Amino acid sequence: MNTSTSLEKPIPDLRSIEIHEEREALEGYIVDPSRYPNHAAGLKTSNDGFVLIPQPLDSSQDPLNWSFRKKWAIVAIIAYIAALADYTGGTAIITIIPQSIEWHLTQAAVQRAVVGNLFTIGACGLFVVALANFFGRLPVTFFFQTVMVGTCVWSAAATSFDSYLAARIINGFFCSVGQGGALMWVKDLFFFHEHPRVINYIEFSIILSPYLGPLITSFIVSGTTWRWGFWVCTILACIGWFLVFFLDETLFDRDNPPAQRGSYISRLVGVQQAKSWRQRSLLQAFGRPLIAVTKLPVLLILVYYFLNFAWVIGVNTTIAIWLTNLYGFSARGLGYFYFFGVIGVLLGWLAGHFLHDMVGRFYTRRHSGRLDPEARLIITYPATLILCLSLIILGFSFQRQWHYMVIAVFATTQCFGVMVVTTAINAYLLDCYPEGSGEVSAWITASRNWAGFMATYVQIEWVERLGPARALGIQAAITFASLSLVVFLQLYGKRIRRWQGRMVFGAWKK
Repeated sequence: MNTSTSLEKPIPDLRSIEIHEEREALEGYIVDPSRYPNHAAGLKTSNDGFVLIPQPLDSSQDPLNWSFRKKWAIVAIIAYIAALADYTGGTAIITIIPQSIEWHLTQAAVQRAVVGNLFTIGACGLFVVALANFFGRLPVTFFFQTVMVGTCVWSAAATSFDSYLAARIINGFFCSVGQGGALMWVKDLFFFHEHPRVINYIEFSIILSPYLGPLITSFIVSGTTWRWGFWVCTILACIGWFLVFFLDETLFDRDNPPAQRGSYISRLVGVQQAKSWRQRSLLQAFGRPLIAVTKLPVLLILVYYFLNFAWVIGVNTTIAIWLTNLYGFSARGLGYFYFFGVIGVLLGWLAGHFLHDMVGRFYTRRHSGRLDPEARLIITYPATLILCLSLIILGFSFQRQWHYMVIAVFATTQCFGVMVVTTAINAYLLDCYPEGSGEVSAWITASRNWAGFMATYVQIEWVERLGPARALGIQAAITFASLSLVVFLQLYGKRIRRWQGRMVFGAWKK
């Protein structure tokens, strides 16, 4: 084993050749073979020289051993399904005006459907991970995606606002199966050193989708009825339903591996997974999200993300109304304007593709080859400041009716900032609590969508009462204040995690 230089912090314990993932999460991850006894002899390593955490079994049934092509095909499908939730929600933003005309309601009244949809999207993930941990990832995804297709049809065919409102609320409860359970699939399929880049790809599709929906729907509404916006959602949901058949079950207990995987149909409908129900408890499965949120790092990150993402959704759900009322934008003009979201999220994904790993390597070099989960939060400082600046400029832009290109530029930077923040906090919580991958993923989804629910509910009245400059200025101040939670976690997060211990989910563990 290489000895530490005088400039490096010594490694407290000369660890054994065995790797315990939960200990790594508490003490810091080490993926450099030179930091292990005998240069990690006897440990499995990747082709690019990283020690694999966790260590996979010598079995083709272990999802960690699946081929590169199969793993990334599953990631692409999950990313697509995850994008559908906010795509359909974004579609509903643009249809508010023609729906208010058709049903003789105010725009604020019709917007209740958007608010209700956002709330149930947030709740969906909590049920998804509980059911997926008992019944399996594949059958739960298949069932939820099937119901989503039906609710998209219902949304398009609704003949009254009450019917449409019910369709949107039920749609939200089933459409977030990909979002809420995203980190489950990442943890099942990939090793520790691969997590940030995989998360960045999935979150790219999730953060892009609420901008892509309004963009496409604006062009649809400019040439035909608003119902075609939801018929397009139905078509996209049907494609997602078809793609489920190319997924596979990734729920795998390495402590008690199954003797056989059974047929694909038996895994799709849950028959194969039912053979191991005796090893699990449905009550414990539903208790897992509650256990997860009692961990202080999880709770603080959820509050931080809530206070950041709320105003992103607040701007996105009302920008169409502002541009129409203040600048006279047509539906087609709104479609072109919403390219700001595509550009901002794309730039955020591209920057994150390099920055997250770069920050990790920099931290590792300065800490004797050890990567603490708190290192993932470093990049949130500049990203949060970008969000603050964007809100301030957007507020003044609407208040003083500056040129709409100023709005486009700083709405783009807002998307950039939230994309970087989202990947960072997902990677942080997954590194902190690998045993609770699904649970932290579900809570992040809930935080994001409930923040949108709150912001959408108060944004219009808030801006009308105080004016855009003061309202968005207050939101910028709240965003900046949320950085104190990140500072606290970087100073005390590791000690808090040691004090509270791991997530213990009863007798059965993944």
